[in-house]
Amino acid sequence: MGKFVKRFLPRGLFGRSLIIIVVPMVLLQGIVTYVFFERDQAATTRRLARDVAADVALLVALEDSTPALERDALRALSARQLRYRLTFHDGATLPPSPPPSNTVQVALDDIIATRVSPDRYFTSARMGNNFNIKVETKDGVLEIVGPRDRITVSGPDIFILWMVGSALILLAIATIFLRNQVRPIERLARAAENFGKGRPVPDFKPYGASEVRRAAQAFLTMRERIERHVGQRTEMLAGVSHDLKTPLTRMKLALAMMEGNKDVAELRGDIIEMERMLDEYLAFARGEGGEESEVTDLGEFVRDTAAAAAKARQGRDVEVTGPERLALNVKRAALRRCLTNLVDNALKHGRKVQVALSRDDRFVEIAVEDDGPGIPEARREEAFRPFHRLDEGRNLQAGGSGLGLAIARDIARAHGGDIVLDKSGLGGLKATIRLPV
Repeated sequence: MGKFVKRFLPRGLFGRSLIIIVVPMVLLQGIVTYVFFERDQAATTRRLARDVAADVALLVALEDSTPALERDALRALSARQLRYRLTFHDGATLPPSPPPSNTVQVALDDIIATRVSPDRYFTSARMGNNFNIKVETKDGVLEIVGPRDRITVSGPDIFILWMVGSALILLAIATIFLRNQVRPIERLARAAENFGKGRPVPDFKPYGASEVRRAAQAFLTMRERIERHVGQRTEMLAGVSHDLKTPLTRMKLALAMMEGNKDVAELRGDIIEMERMLDEYLAFARGEGGEESEVTDLGEFVRDTAAAAAKARQGRDVEVTGPERLALNVKRAALRRCLTNLVDNALKHGRKVQVALSRDDRFVEIAVEDDGPGIPEARREEAFRPFHRLDEGRNLQAGGSGLGLAIARDIARAHGGDIVLDKSGLGGLKATIRLPV
């Protein structure tokens, strides 16, 4: 039952908070309405009806006990004092009255029956804003007409209107104040989401309730520490790069001065490989670096990157499918390196390579497929480990440093996304870059 109810509850904080305000208000109004109409109004109606019944009993007693010549003057006096319109129908009789049709008439008839003789016929009816009571006397029928507010509470509709109107006004005020309290939380959530996607959050400042301010300040402190850590790591690695490349450059110059032979050529190849591996290590450790995000047309971006990677592999062909234009805020250089690593890896191990760009409500996906040997499902996560090479089947980093997929996933996660591996429809590996919209 709880799961069924949760399906219809709002998921946002504003909607849930509004329900917390609305539900007690509706319950309170329901209880007040029930008490008013079922208890207070019924009791008040019976008290008013009791007074009217006493007047009717008095008027009937006067009709029965007063001589005929004096009744007209007595009726006129009674009408002025009691505020009724009295009419006497000489010689008339009343048939048995039908059952009453509403609660007010029931209360009035019950009380009149106890005040006048049970054997005396009478009728009561509503006439617009008046009530009409006819009672048999000893020689005719006395008709009594009076305002309806003499026997019932006047204006219950006005009470309901005031109650509902005031509730709507209070609800509108509560909604405005609640929106102002929820807005800082929404801004904090957007800022954290953008930061998680690697996008800048330059104008975020804490405001709102004290608890929200503390959470926002904690987020800013965390962001500063992460940015400071990344900056310090980047600066340290830049220094390491400079210190390591300097002796490599001297070694290259020394080898250039030596006579060419097989050993010298092998040493030159080793130095080139060391420089390439050093660049990959630094790229992996540097991560997202200091590059800023910018809106990019991924359709053109994916086609250009795939074509460049294919050209670097002696002009191999890569089939690219997807929409012509698809804009997304990304770090261009980092994403280019990520996609290049995947396409290069597919070209290295397969003869046919396909790249597909697509988008749904939540993600943009760039899928790179090949017809190579693939990776067993149990070892796909292992392939992302830095400096790790698979010993069996497909060696994703054959001839490399073991960082190609690790760098690609690090870049995808810096955008708030990820890379997942699966079996390709071509028979090999399918690597999918998934980026949040």
